[in-house]
Amino acid sequence: MMSERPLPADLDARLREMSAVAVGPGGAVIVHGRGEVETLPRQGLGARLLRLPAIVCNQQAVARRAGLAEPRFLDVLELFAFIRPAAPFLPTPRGLAAALGLSVPPHDLIIEARLILEVTRRLIADLVAPAYPYRPGLAREAAAMAAAGWPWASLVAEALAHLPEVRREREVWDALPEWEDEALPPPPGDAPVSAQETTARLAALVGRKAEDRADQRAYAVAVADAFAPPLNAQAPIAILAEAGTGIGKTLGYIAPASLWAEKNKGAVWLATYTKNLQRQLDQELARLHPEPKARARKVVIRKGRENYLCLLNLEERSRSPQLAGTIQVMLSLVRRWARYSRDGDMIGGDFPAWIGSALGMGRMAGLTDRRGECIYSACAHYRKCFIERAQRKSRHADLVVANHAVVMVQAARGRGENETPRRIVFDEGHHLFDAADSAFAIELSGAEAVELRRWVRGNDGASGRARGLQNRVGDLVADDEAASAHLRDALTAAQGLPADGWLKRLQEGDPWGPAECFFAHLRLQAHARASRPDDLHGLEAAVNDPVPGLTVAAVDFADTLRALARPLMGLSTRLLKKLDDDAETLDTATRNRIESTARAIARRVELIEQGWRPMLEALGGPPAELFCDWFAVDRAQGREIDIGMHRHWIDPTRPFTEAVLESAHGVVVTSATLRDHDAESTEDDDWQSAELRTGLNHLVIPPKRAAFPSPFDYAAATRVLVVTDVGRAQMDQVAAAYRELFLAAGGGALGIFTAIARLKAVYERIEGALDAAGLALYAQHVTPMDTGSLVDIFRAEEDSCLLGTDAVRDGVDVPGRALCLIVFDRVPWPRPTILHRVRRDAFGGRGYDDMLTRLRIKQAYGRLVRRAGDRGVFVMLDAATPSRLLTAFPPGVAVRRLGLADAIAETRAFLSHAVVRDISSPPNT
Repeated sequence: MMSERPLPADLDARLREMSAVAVGPGGAVIVHGRGEVETLPRQGLGARLLRLPAIVCNQQAVARRAGLAEPRFLDVLELFAFIRPAAPFLPTPRGLAAALGLSVPPHDLIIEARLILEVTRRLIADLVAPAYPYRPGLAREAAAMAAAGWPWASLVAEALAHLPEVRREREVWDALPEWEDEALPPPPGDAPVSAQETTARLAALVGRKAEDRADQRAYAVAVADAFAPPLNAQAPIAILAEAGTGIGKTLGYIAPASLWAEKNKGAVWLATYTKNLQRQLDQELARLHPEPKARARKVVIRKGRENYLCLLNLEERSRSPQLAGTIQVMLSLVRRWARYSRDGDMIGGDFPAWIGSALGMGRMAGLTDRRGECIYSACAHYRKCFIERAQRKSRHADLVVANHAVVMVQAARGRGENETPRRIVFDEGHHLFDAADSAFAIELSGAEAVELRRWVRGNDGASGRARGLQNRVGDLVADDEAASAHLRDALTAAQGLPADGWLKRLQEGDPWGPAECFFAHLRLQAHARASRPDDLHGLEAAVNDPVPGLTVAAVDFADTLRALARPLMGLSTRLLKKLDDDAETLDTATRNRIESTARAIARRVELIEQGWRPMLEALGGPPAELFCDWFAVDRAQGREIDIGMHRHWIDPTRPFTEAVLESAHGVVVTSATLRDHDAESTEDDDWQSAELRTGLNHLVIPPKRAAFPSPFDYAAATRVLVVTDVGRAQMDQVAAAYRELFLAAGGGALGIFTAIARLKAVYERIEGALDAAGLALYAQHVTPMDTGSLVDIFRAEEDSCLLGTDAVRDGVDVPGRALCLIVFDRVPWPRPTILHRVRRDAFGGRGYDDMLTRLRIKQAYGRLVRRAGDRGVFVMLDAATPSRLLTAFPPGVAVRRLGLADAIAETRAFLSHAVVRDISSPPNT
């Protein structure tokens, strides 16, 4: 809704007296409500802004530039989130303008300040409009925010005075609709999907006006083979399909997947690695189900429990009297959002991510079920729970969109035929190795052990929100003496786990109990043997030849864990027995609560008995054959934050194959970058590298292979340049190269760095020059915003530039002029960790390093051309780039080695569609 009706006279006069501030690297611009413009230098900016009751956009970013620690401005982001809860917008002046349908002019501080004023005016007009759709909950939250000292409170109160008085409003956790249970669906059928059906469905999805793409049809038909009836109990029908950018693989696999789901009344899981592709899938599925209500029934986006808002946690936090006013304001915005959210997803859904930055990661985590403390049907909000609603919807959906990790966990913990994924499409399949590595790893750290203690004991009487086992199951076992005894024994045994303040005690040499003694000895070994003791991000040490006392401490800790696991297992057994003994009297909600609690207990017993204790008991012995173990001290900017022992599978696709692939009936693994290729490899070698990274090499029946090259002419659409005269260790030179290349491109530039410190050093050196040229610069780890929002802004603002670490690469899907230049600061070799060293020895030595590096370069290069007509330049600021890595680029793409001045000229000319003379050395292909 966009209201352009005249404002009431008092509101109009009030807004004309307000001012807006836009801040850049060199200073700020103030635009007053009556049109006057004032320019402020950087020096003394903070003091002036504190005296000026001005409107800003993103007060955290403004405060950073103004050098203020505790700002409290009129932040238009807060006003937007209050007036338009759960509505999408980008947290910049131009992003807000676009969300309100205003034209978005080029980057300029005066224009941005005027946009802030206009956005404020439009939002207040919306609020007083008769058709304003977000009125429920409005008055309640406005009053709460006024009590918390919200700077917008007086203006909002003045606007609300123009609205009819509302009756008493319920809290959001009482106002949300309840979900209803349905019978579990029967097992799905096994009817195949024919080639003719697949091509017909694909034609309907792309529409009659779409260009005819024979390769897309061939891809869809190849993928459809995975939806045939299974032939072997130990292996699915597996398709390994590489589809280059431009094939249209998303609709290509949606066509047969949706057909199979409809024909067989079963679910197909569409798994991605990045949130960006999940959003893209959600948009593409609107073609399949254009009617929103039908789409909500047939398509579900499924995430882990830790992604969803927990209403009980929100209620407890909201009622806490100790919270500062700023936090109470943010919680009011969370409550406004929750009332109108599509699904309660706080991580990548319709939740404004900048609120999470303002709340802090700890408080954000406290609003979700990250700790596994759910009390299920004993919760007063159980029937309104976002998590329970999503789980129930996925049981009846045709298509379940999830990330790789959720599919792996769901398969590993499958709770029956209907909830174990049987038909799966893994898009972004080149990430399966990394996803499995995270999903099947074991971490025995101080922080994890503290969480287990809290899960069992709660907060031990201290203030806080943790709910222990007594609160979760005490009423269920009150009449069962054996179960109550198990509960008491578990509470006692958990006292041997680390307690709050454990890390400080370790640093002071005063550990309490067997667990803290173990971590103290572990920390000693990590400090003594770390290869890079000054690393700001952490220390690593091998586990062999333990320091004196470590083996004994490990045995004592293992005994403590055994003493905890036994009563927990006994409690779980007694709870399950209660299901049989009281079958006639238990209602459905109580049965579900008992089953869920017993499963949660059993999972923690499994972690102890099959994970933590074997790790401890193996210390001092021969190395585990299939695993890599190491000690680590985690740091944040040099400050210790955790200490632990880690165990990873050397080949994590082994457990992935056993838990996921072997239980599936049909699997598609697809990506634009599955295969690696070097100058000496054969086509079969290239496919073997893909099978190695996806786990398909472990199947008893090999996968079917299919490759569909991109239709784009990369040789004509791109340039690849290796700069030979920039000292990669000289940050002034590196920064100058980034500055001039970004200016030559005119924005739309992405800088990828191999270290955060290098990124920050370049940002500090080039921000002012780019701002002076009208190019906005954003940076991961610098701009106070989550990575997803940064990428969204970069995509929307064509003249912006973005700096990020290698991790930002996969979140960038930016077609058109918004991304036309990618610059690597140096070759993205794998980090030389203990785990990488072990895998390097297992998977081919230097060839393994080269494969990983080529795939990273290949994936980054693939970001440049996303659709016909795109043009882009890829630059490596590393003269030592080996020629053997250059097979990462498509055949026919020339790689030029040249000096920086020539690279700048080449970039400027190519991106302006000019022709330049050949100023490089002979190309490497």
